Amino acid sequence: MILRRSFLGAIAAVVLAAGCASGPSLQEAPPIVFVHGNGDTAALWQTTVWRFESNGWPRDRLYALDMPYPLARDVDAKPQPGRSSTAESMAYLKAEVEKVLQATGARQVVLIGNSRGGYAIRNYIQNGGGERTVGHAILGGTPNHGVWVSVPGLPDGSEFAGAGPFLKALNAPKNAAGDEVTGPVKWLTIRSDGNDKFAQPDGIWLGKKGTPTGITAAGPELRGATNVVIPRIDHRETAYSPAAFAAAYQFITGRPPATTTPVPEASIALSGKITGLGVSSNDSKSGNFSNNLPLPGAQLQIFATDPATGERRGPAAYTATTGADGLWGPFAAQAGTPYEFEVAARGYATTHIYRSPFPRSSSIVHLKPERIADADKDAAAIVTMTRPRGYFDPTRDKMAFDGQSPPPGALPGAGVASSKIKLATAQPRPVVAEFNGERIVGWPWPASHGEVTLLELTY
Repeated sequence: MILRRSFLGAIAAVVLAAGCASGPSLQEAPPIVFVHGNGDTAALWQTTVWRFESNGWPRDRLYALDMPYPLARDVDAKPQPGRSSTAESMAYLKAEVEKVLQATGARQVVLIGNSRGGYAIRNYIQNGGGERTVGHAILGGTPNHGVWVSVPGLPDGSEFAGAGPFLKALNAPKNAAGDEVTGPVKWLTIRSDGNDKFAQPDGIWLGKKGTPTGITAAGPELRGATNVVIPRIDHRETAYSPAAFAAAYQFITGRPPATTTPVPEASIALSGKITGLGVSSNDSKSGNFSNNLPLPGAQLQIFATDPATGERRGPAAYTATTGADGLWGPFAAQAGTPYEFEVAARGYATTHIYRSPFPRSSSIVHLKPERIADADKDAAAIVTMTRPRGYFDPTRDKMAFDGQSPPPGALPGAGVASSKIKLATAQPRPVVAEFNGERIVGWPWPASHGEVTLLELTY
C-alpha cells in the first residue's frame, strides 16, 4: 500500500516512516548530493544549498552536480547528439558519489533529485550499487510512473514513458508487499496535489491537448516510500521550494529546520561556470540544445546596479575570461547589492543577466549566454523574465513584467517559466520583473548590436 500524506501531516508522518526520529547531529551530517532535472543545471540548487547551510549543514558536505548532457534522448536506446541515456546519467552520478565518499570519508550519502534526476538516483540505487552507498533518497517531482503511459505519437522507448522498458524495470515489485523502491535505502517522494505539469491526466503540456496520458497527480509516488503532498507547488518547486526543503530536512534529520529562509552572511564570495548551447538538427524548435559543458574564452563583467533603476553603479567590479574549464570567480559581492552579469562569447549574443542581491556565498552561480532567434531579430531590444526554480501561475502568483500582469505568455497551471517582451526601442529605461515579492530591475540593450537582457529570479 502506498503511503500518502498531505503536507499538513507530513512532519509527523516523515519522522515515523523514516525511522530516524533522533536523526544525525549536524557534526555527523551526511554528505548530500543534489541531482538536477532534464535540461537543467546544478545552479538550480543554489537556494536549497543556502537553506541547508542556514540550518548548520557544513558547506563542504553539500554537492550539486552538473550533468554534461542533461537532456534525455527521445528514445533511450537510440544515440542522439547532445543528449544522454539513462545508463549514461546513472554512470555519471555513480562516479560523482564515489568522489564525494572519497573526499569526505563518509560511508553513505543522501541523494536529492528533481524530475529526471530522480531517475538517475533510482537507477543507481537499483542497478549501480547505490543500495550500499545511499542512506536516504529524496525525489522531488520525479515522474516515477511516466509523463505518459502509452500515447500515440509519443515514443514508447522514451525513459518518460510509463509503459516503456526503463520505468517498467524500475517499478517492478521488489518484495511480496509490491514495493517499488530498493532497500535498505530510506525513500521520500514529494509531489504537488495537481499543479505539476508532468503529472497531468491530459496531454496539454505534451502538445496533445484532449489526449489522456494515463497519469494522475499521484504519478510521482512510489509504493514503499514516504510520499508527501504539498498543495499548489509546481514541478520544480517539488525540489527547490522552501516547503520541499523543509520536508527533505525533516526526513533526513528527524526534526524540522530552524528556518527555511537563507540566513545572510557578512562576507559573500561568488563563483561559477559559464556554459554554452550546442546545435543539433534534432531540435525542432530552435536548433539549440542545452548542455553544461564549459565555454572557454567567454568574457564576464559584473556590475553593481541601482536597485531602483537598474543603472550601473560605476565600472565593473569584476572581470574575467574563462579558461578551458569555463570557471570564473571568486568575486567578493557586497551584501544587499543587486548585480548585472554581462557575458560575451563568440557566436552568442552579449547577455546581460540581472539578479537580486545574494544573501550568501555560492560556487554554483552558473551563467549561459543566449542566442537571438530569427523570429526576434526585428526587435530593438529583447528582455526576458525567467524563473529557473519554478513556474509562473497567474491563478496562484502575484507577478508583473514591465507593467504587464500577468507577464506575457504566463498560463494557468504553472507550465511556463519565462516571459519575453520585444521592445520597439532600446532606449535606456528601467524594466521591472516582480514575482511574489522579489523585484529585479534591468535595462534593455540593443538587439541590433547583438545584445539581450535577462531578468533572472532567484526564488
